[in-house]
Amino acid sequence: MTRSLSVLGATGSVGASTLDLIRREHHKWRVVALTANCNSVELAKLAIEFNAEIAVVGDEAYLDELREALFGTNIKAAGGAQALCEAAARPVDISVAAIVGCAGLAPVMAAIEQGGTIALANKEALVSAGEVMTAAVAKHGATLLPVDSEHNAIFQCLQGNDIAEVRWITLTASGGPFREWTQAKLEAATPKQAVAHPNWDMGAKISVDSATMMNKGLEFIEAHHLFPVGLDRLRIVVHPQSVIHSMVEYRDGSTLAQLGPSDMKVPIASCLAWPKRMETGCEPLGLPAIGQLSFFAADEERFPATKLARDAVHAGGAAPATLNAANEVAVAAFLAGQIGFTRIAATVAQTLDRDIEAAPTTLEEVMAVDSRARVRAAEILEIA
Repeated sequence: MTRSLSVLGATGSVGASTLDLIRREHHKWRVVALTANCNSVELAKLAIEFNAEIAVVGDEAYLDELREALFGTNIKAAGGAQALCEAAARPVDISVAAIVGCAGLAPVMAAIEQGGTIALANKEALVSAGEVMTAAVAKHGATLLPVDSEHNAIFQCLQGNDIAEVRWITLTASGGPFREWTQAKLEAATPKQAVAHPNWDMGAKISVDSATMMNKGLEFIEAHHLFPVGLDRLRIVVHPQSVIHSMVEYRDGSTLAQLGPSDMKVPIASCLAWPKRMETGCEPLGLPAIGQLSFFAADEERFPATKLARDAVHAGGAAPATLNAANEVAVAAFLAGQIGFTRIAATVAQTLDRDIEAAPTTLEEVMAVDSRARVRAAEILEIA
């Protein structure tokens, strides 16, 4: 029996891993929609391979190129923000939401409003619009399955248990490539060094977020919305080996941990096959070869991003959306060579250092907060 699937963000790292898994059991899946931002050539190639119904580029400037690449096929080509939402709204058994940044918010909402199952890899959906998104999930009877390895681990550890019995939820962090660097060395860190993650193969933006530890701060906010145990029951622990992806401790003293290789195919497969399992082709976890697992407290002096995120979610209102937007602007400036590494967190802190707006109640209000925060962050950085 075939299942239908859409991949929003098909040419990124999560999208590529998703389609690699689909290739293993091609006969079990029917691909409906594939989207990308501007990589029209690769998108067309994937759409043809998987015989998708529609391929969409978010940037309309690449639509003609996409149409040309799909000429002679029965695959519909479309472009623009509205087309992304229309593709996301097509009824499917599962939508993989992997569009990076706030560009993914409206498509995620469109998928939620169909009342289906969404494998969520877009952090901004819950960081910037947590209350809006969770309210929509409840209203439309949708199901959110977390793709992030940490949240997927927590999701698995909670299965069959009462969330009211939870004492702690622990998010593990690798610590990134700069875990042992001095403050002076951090100030001179380059984009090339920041994107060279020791354990995971990820995109540039999320790799920089891992290096600053902002990635873990954003995940802290996501966990607050996904697993409502209370902010005081969420914590972060640095675990350099990235073998334990997160843990849940119950009030009887039992701690359940999910272990696995550092490969996004594992949590993606967990979502695709849920509530069952599927083969991933990943190497089995060899604990004797790993030898030992170590854990450290997060150093918020050198890596203040986790504290900024925790303070933002405690402050509430528009603070989390502001934090996310300012971080995106600062990371982009760092990758462009316009600012130093340590200015990323400093810029976020400065952007947050103002009166907190009321919590947005609609997606339009979220986007307005996001826009204002980006302008403020750009002004702080003195960039156009």
